Amino acid sequence: MSDFGILAFGAYVPVTRLQRSAIHATNKWFAKGLGGLAKGEKAIANWDEDSVTMALEAARDALDNIDRARVERVVMASTTLPFADRQNAGIVKEALNLPDGVGAMDVTGSQRAATSALLGALEGRATTLVCAAEVTTPKPASEREMAAGDAAAALLVGAGAPIATLIASHSVTVDFVDHFREAGAAHDYDWEARWVRDEGFARIMTPAIAALLDKGGVNGDAVDQFIVPVAVKGVPEMLAKKAGISDAAVADPLTAALGHAGAAHALVMLSAALEVAKPGARILLASFGQGCDLMLFEVTDAIGSVKPRLGLSGWLARRSESANYAKYLSHRGLLQLDRGMRAEHDSKTALTALWRNRRAVLGLVGGRCIKTGTVQFPKSEVSVHANDHAIGTQEDYPLAEMPAKVMTWTADALTYSPDPPSYYGNIDFVGGGRMMAEFTDFPDSALQVGADLRMMFRIKAFDENRGFRRYFWKAAPAF
Repeated sequence: MSDFGILAFGAYVPVTRLQRSAIHATNKWFAKGLGGLAKGEKAIANWDEDSVTMALEAARDALDNIDRARVERVVMASTTLPFADRQNAGIVKEALNLPDGVGAMDVTGSQRAATSALLGALEGRATTLVCAAEVTTPKPASEREMAAGDAAAALLVGAGAPIATLIASHSVTVDFVDHFREAGAAHDYDWEARWVRDEGFARIMTPAIAALLDKGGVNGDAVDQFIVPVAVKGVPEMLAKKAGISDAAVADPLTAALGHAGAAHALVMLSAALEVAKPGARILLASFGQGCDLMLFEVTDAIGSVKPRLGLSGWLARRSESANYAKYLSHRGLLQLDRGMRAEHDSKTALTALWRNRRAVLGLVGGRCIKTGTVQFPKSEVSVHANDHAIGTQEDYPLAEMPAKVMTWTADALTYSPDPPSYYGNIDFVGGGRMMAEFTDFPDSALQVGADLRMMFRIKAFDENRGFRRYFWKAAPAF
């Protein structure tokens, strides 16, 4: 048994669940035929979330009980990366407060970006954190809008005591264009579903799966979980039948409770499979996109030794139901509202200041006085201790994983916010340290003094004039 493989796994799902019936209720005057898809709900990111913030949360979920010093490389996979020319994986690295000696890489351009990133990590020897996330913007009243959902996943790959090892892999690369989106475009263009199913999934993936099973030296009936992250109904069952895999092994595509999370969906489903996997189980992961990536894993006896903080099941249970389709459209930039004069301000970020303060801003690293033990944010040369303003005694003190409580809070309906009112206030970290923070993901009227908090990495503001988004940490309900 190899000592190199998957060491840990995690996932992230935004708290809001938009009801598909609400989407159809608005659009049925135009697209009545979508009524058959108007069942269940889809996870949607908040206005202050993107693929970077979601990947970071999935990484935190995976690394909950892992020494982060083990991470040698961070890989970020997505087709909805917020930056085309700024390393998105580097932002994740900074937010995790990893050393500067850690490598980083973005992988994009295909629905199999995440599996290609995972395969590359498994074929290397570095301890690699593979993150995948997707926040899509489908056209309103489209099948893609009904099917899509936002989610993220993360896997730590390296040497040690893996929970799953790679038995065999097989990849096929062909320029089969089932859908596409040009650089800079907002929406995907989809081709006819039946042609994609018959000419793409059936003819490309069927022989590839057979080749993988042959490499692995197993028959289809030896597969315990068959993961096919596609949004077309019936495709996983069709492929399973052709490969001799039992229907019982076909994994839940998570359509009803989450939606299809694009390139990230393969790792989201793999994370779900690892949550319930037993030692000795064989998992076949088959992703599609200009060909396919196939991986056959065997679960080890170490599977019970590593658990994510919440895992996919925990994030799915943390939900807030919404029927506000107009709000979703506004947050996706598909409905232009009159934001008022208070939104007319320049949000330019001083990149020099961001560089100097990157550990505080992106990593939420404060200071602790080694003389008095006083914790403060931000870190400064002079201690804030009431009776001893010691100079030069501050050591780094990360606060991102520290629980906190609400000390004060304000609901501000006058200042501009994409999701009014704007909630902010003073928070108190367990173990010391206070700061003013914005609150996020709180249901209406749920904020109260003394409420338990968890810090979450979010978008603070957009500089629309220059196309730059500024990140910082916000306080969310503890879980």
